[in-house]
Amino acid sequence: MTTNEQEYRDNPEEVRWEGRFIVAKTRGRWEYVGRSRNIGAGVILAIDDADNVILVEQFRVPLGRPCLELPAGLIGDTEGSEGEDPATAAARELEEETGYRAARIESLGMFYSSPGMVSECFTLYRATGLERVSAGGGIDDEGIIVHHVPLAEIADFVAARRAEGMAIDVKMLLLLGAGMLAGR
Repeated sequence: MTTNEQEYRDNPEEVRWEGRFIVAKTRGRWEYVGRSRNIGAGVILAIDDADNVILVEQFRVPLGRPCLELPAGLIGDTEGSEGEDPATAAARELEEETGYRAARIESLGMFYSSPGMVSECFTLYRATGLERVSAGGGIDDEGIIVHHVPLAEIADFVAARRAEGMAIDVKMLLLLGAGMLAGR
């Protein structure tokens, strides 16, 4: 263990501010943000039988513009849902946001979105056996736009959205990785 690592492990975590969904913390000189009340997140990779990936577009207040993302949602964020099964929550979020119900939801593991400043993690799920059951669009005032993008055209689709000024969620790298590594 490095001296730096030991120093941070020895310092207690201190809560500086806590809201309904996030909490700002310090540990020694380190500042970071996490989710309140152990709220988790589920991200869904949904590809239909025609090899279209299901993406969502949603205005994100911290960015001040729409963002292109994989469907996702918080787990245990509403009163009474604290013990919700993460796979069940992911399936619910997929249906609310996209209008698709999955026959199968499979966990692909837990990932950390920005470990240098955020302790939040998410579980990535693969949804298969998709059936359209509604228009989607989210709940309340989420205003989610659903996109069906052929996997073979994902890089061009993302590039076009970026050129229009849309923010691109880092999790989209999951779909762009092979093309980026090949020097596209």
